[in-house]
Amino acid sequence: MSRRALALSSLALAAAALPGTVSAQAKGEVKIALISGKTGPLEAYAKQTVTGFMMGLDYATGGTMTVAGKKIVVIEKDDQGKPDLGKNLLAAAYGDDKVDLAVGTTGSGVALAMLPVAEEYKKILIVEPAVADAITGEKWNKYIFRTGRSSSQDALANAIVLDKDNVSVATLAQDYAFGRDGVKALKDSLKKTKVVHEEYVPQNATDITAAAQRIFDKMKGLPGRKIISIIWAGNLAVPFKIIDMEPKRYGIELATGGNILPAMTLYKRLPGMEGALYYYFGIPKNPVNEWLVANHYKQFKSPPDFFTAGGMSAAIAAVEALKKTGGDTNTNKLIATMEGMSFETPKGKMTFRKEDHQAMQSMYHFKIKVDPAFDWGVPELVREIKPEEMQVPIRNKR
Repeated sequence: MSRRALALSSLALAAAALPGTVSAQAKGEVKIALISGKTGPLEAYAKQTVTGFMMGLDYATGGTMTVAGKKIVVIEKDDQGKPDLGKNLLAAAYGDDKVDLAVGTTGSGVALAMLPVAEEYKKILIVEPAVADAITGEKWNKYIFRTGRSSSQDALANAIVLDKDNVSVATLAQDYAFGRDGVKALKDSLKKTKVVHEEYVPQNATDITAAAQRIFDKMKGLPGRKIISIIWAGNLAVPFKIIDMEPKRYGIELATGGNILPAMTLYKRLPGMEGALYYYFGIPKNPVNEWLVANHYKQFKSPPDFFTAGGMSAAIAAVEALKKTGGDTNTNKLIATMEGMSFETPKGKMTFRKEDHQAMQSMYHFKIKVDPAFDWGVPELVREIKPEEMQVPIRNKR
């Protein structure tokens, strides 16, 4: 071999040995970890997220499952709703699987445990659908982006619906990050309405009788309109047992946000109930949602649900960022690209706020209608609550 050929050969070998250069380019892949609680109390939410994420990749890539010439490889992991497991799975995804970024997870407690792992490995984590404010608040770091709505967005939207003069509210929530954050955010958001009582029950509670009775005792003699705001993840049959205790005899109404369609079968018992929700397939009018509804019906013979839309939004965000970087998965380049980035979702436009990477997005004021054509109480749109109407606090002290 000539001296020139030998030198070129040596250079090629050296380049191939460098991590993240020739070998990574030769792969032509973008690896994404998708972590969710597919077993456990939030199993239904997780399965919808996974379905939506894969449909979102299909939509955003035009069916090619490639971006900027690179094949998208998704590695799914089940955290079983356990914070320690979620933390370890994310570390394994970044460290062993060498994923370029991760998406997850379902439960707020698990998501909070995962945040420091993203910071340790200096890799992006798109949080979907966990809602605790702390995720983009005091526990946030610069590697965290969230397409899912936050507790504050839920609360501000519901406050817009509920916040009127001469109204008293009591809250019934689960005693963990989701419930406590939700109540705090609601209290912080209400200006006219007064929160007169709070009840927290265990996340796995099956009986809310004692809590409900304490609420009744506190509210029954109050003047004006009286509302119990239910902030609950998982089986709504538990908190909705309160209906059988006849709060109406005390002039007490119920209010809650949106939920998955099987849970909303219970809403049929509450015609006229108002609230604010994140997504219902029949509400947003835009090309992305039209594609999602049509293709979900085609594949599954049913409409897309609450968390299907969220999973799709996370996938679109990831693909749009990679399109803008030309497929470059360098973390700092992705962060710079995603901060302030707007992208179209089944809910319309979302924008990652630069300060805390929370996706600013619309919410929907609804009123429940009972329609015999549907198994669930149908949330009819009263009006779209635009992102600029909700002054979502920046809580991360960046």
